[in-house]
Amino acid sequence: MALDFQVVATEDQARRGRVRTIHGEAETPCFMPVGSWGTVKGMTPEELRATGTQVVLANTYHLMLRPGSELIARLGGLHRFMAWDGPILTDSGGFQVYSLARLCRLEDEGVEFRSHLDGALLKLSPERAMAIQAELGSDIAMVLDDCPPLPSPASRLSEAVRRTVGWARRSRRAAAEGQAVFGIVQGGLDRELRRQCLEELVTISFDGYALGGLSVGESKEDRDALVAELAPELPGERPRYLMGVGTPEDLVESVAAGLDLFDCVIPTRNARNGQLFTSVGKLSIKNARYAEDPGPLDPACDCPVCRNYSRAYLRHLYLAGEILAPRLHTWHNLHYYQRLMRTMREAIEQGTFPQFRREFLSRPKENEA
Repeated sequence: MALDFQVVATEDQARRGRVRTIHGEAETPCFMPVGSWGTVKGMTPEELRATGTQVVLANTYHLMLRPGSELIARLGGLHRFMAWDGPILTDSGGFQVYSLARLCRLEDEGVEFRSHLDGALLKLSPERAMAIQAELGSDIAMVLDDCPPLPSPASRLSEAVRRTVGWARRSRRAAAEGQAVFGIVQGGLDRELRRQCLEELVTISFDGYALGGLSVGESKEDRDALVAELAPELPGERPRYLMGVGTPEDLVESVAAGLDLFDCVIPTRNARNGQLFTSVGKLSIKNARYAEDPGPLDPACDCPVCRNYSRAYLRHLYLAGEILAPRLHTWHNLHYYQRLMRTMREAIEQGTFPQFRREFLSRPKENEA
């Protein structure tokens, strides 16, 4: 698939716009469901579109292991392979190397590790990560970064920033022509290291900038404080991306801080575990009080699940282990997340976002219905 496109975040009164690619425009703020293996679990592309999804995230690490980026390239690229005609962002695979693989060696040249699937010894360098993403044909490619867990000593955080910047330079040079590349700001909870990393990334000049290295062991309070402080410092003329976060409340607060793009496994993973998001808080469908409940999952929701199925039926499917249960739950949760993003876009355009934020954050977090 052709790669001749640009990513541009246009500004309006509230510093909002669109992320444009040859595969369409994504209005911001925008939530990207996680499709690590080239699929959002349980959802067809048509169903994803119906939820309001605009951009999908896929993962370099997983796809390089199975079925392999070379095979995907021979079959026409990831868009054709997964039958998704919208924009795709691919993570570099760095986070998965550190979290899933049996890491053998981390050095400035790259990482050497053993696959979590079969133990095969593999190497991933900035150049290789970009080459894989070029073979996949994604619209937006993330640089390979060094993502340390939290807490980590100051020396480890400093090393991660130095290595991340070095890898970012190499990634930029190795990027496929026309493929947008986002830099990733590391530095743990150290504000000065974060700013140092950002300043150096800006000199390289990327198409977008991401806050990475979060949700890796820090407290929610520390993460929220860091995001609120540093998000406005990301270049305002480019898309601002918060990686791997979060809950609906996280998204509202992050949009308030000025961020545009988000991804997280919460809506899909929680759906498979029977936890649903509603207009009046989270709901655990396995709760016995829903055994004879004829009402919809969320009376305020217009998704096909809420229009057609009762809480009692959804609980029955879940307890029976039926495949339909996680599919319907995922559909509803993604619809909820995308409706939340759409509501925030409308509130920003209408100048009512501060009021919306106050009212949303004052809602109960657990469903009491």
